[in-house]
Parts: sequence; C-alpha cells; structure tokens
Amino acid sequence: MARPDGRLPDQLRPVTLTRGWSTHPEGSVLVEFGGTRVLCTASVTEGVPRWRKGSGLGWVTAEYAMLPRATNTRSDRESVRGKVGGRTHEISRLIGRSLRASIDLRALGENSIVLDCDVLQADGGTRTAAITGAYVALHDAVTWLAARKALAGKPEKVMHRSVAAVSVGVIAGEARLDLNYEEDVAAEVDMNVVCTGAGEFVEVQGTGEDGVFSRGQLDALLDLGLAGCVELAEAQRKALAS
Repeated sequence: MARPDGRLPDQLRPVTLTRGWSTHPEGSVLVEFGGTRVLCTASVTEGVPRWRKGSGLGWVTAEYAMLPRATNTRSDRESVRGKVGGRTHEISRLIGRSLRASIDLRALGENSIVLDCDVLQADGGTRTAAITGAYVALHDAVTWLAARKALAGKPEKVMHRSVAAVSVGVIAGEARLDLNYEEDVAAEVDMNVVCTGAGEFVEVQGTGEDGVFSRGQLDALLDLGLAGCVELAEAQRKALAS
C-alpha cells in the first residue's frame, strides 16, 4: 500500500529548521515536518521557581498550544474555554521532560527557560516536531546566556546531548516513519519515539489503536524511530552550524 505522499516506509517528510524566526525570544525556531509547522520559542528568566531556589539548579519547562485553525476545522482557544485540556497538559509535560534530558541543570545555574511550542499548522506529528525544534531554540537560549557569562558551567557542558523525536506507526500491516495526519488516523499502532543524538532513548509512547501489536512490530517501530531521530539530529546540527 503506497503512502499518501509517495514516501518510502522509512522516509521522513521534508524537515526544515529556521532559526531566529521570531525577533524577541532568546531562542526561536520554526520547525516544519512536511505540512506540520510549529513555532518554538525559548524565553530566559533569571532565577528559578520558589521550590528550586538555593539548589544551584536551573529549570526548563514547556507549554504547548495549537492555533484555532491549525487543523481542518476551527477549535476554540483553550483560554476562551477557561480550561487547558488533558491532551495539551500531556504534550507540554512530554516536551519539558524530553528537553530536560538534553541539559545539565547544574551547569545552567539558577536560570529558567520556558519553551513555548505553538502549532501553526497541523498535519500529524506536532509533538515530535515541537521537541525537535525546541531543542534548537533551547540551544540558542543557552548560547545567549553564555554570551552574558550567566551560566554556572561551561557552555559546552550545559547542552550535553541533543534530543529529537519522531512518530512511527503500523498502517495496513506496514511499519512507517513520520506519519502525516491521514496515516495517523488510520494507524493500527501509533508510537512517538524520543531519542538522543547518540541513539539513546529518552521516552517511548506507544499504543495499539486497533487491537494489539507483537514484539516483532515493536522492535521494527523502535528501529525506524531511532533511525529517524538520527537523521533529525543531523538536521539539528546543520541548523545550529548555519
């Protein structure tokens, strides 16, 4: 069964990371995974939350949101509804956990960085695109702190590993990498894989959307996800070197 966009099963969508997309934040990146576009900004604040004061540790957290018309039909803003949804909370926490795996919070010193990931256009894989783009925005924010000699450790020790993420799934019995929306809604198995540039797993979220899946399918999906994250890590490296 051919993929909707003609890609091979192990092929990523075209990936673009545009740094400095927004003027004001200390780090900003527009990340594009095919038709999915997410603006990731990193905002630096001197000091840490009250519960972390005096620890010598910094803090990194994230917030995720989707514009009302990022999808085929308009959704009300959660601020208008007066309540942030469970899905939004879950994705925000995933992004925060993933990015904290990339940074030495002691070397960061008592500084806070908030990563805001706003989905401008959704075509599947918004959370994985957000993680991949937020890493680059976070890196630029740390570089900004380093230029002001505001870090507790050496700049190269603060961002001590890269982190990227990609979706994988089983559609019509076939394992596929980087699902777009059309594939995502039809997936028998849906999984998000977060990895370091060295090929270590940070987090894996997977579920049988239509029944169960075998150990062999799990292994195939993890292999696909890992290979995809290695490609994304190289895209991040090139973006930061540009």
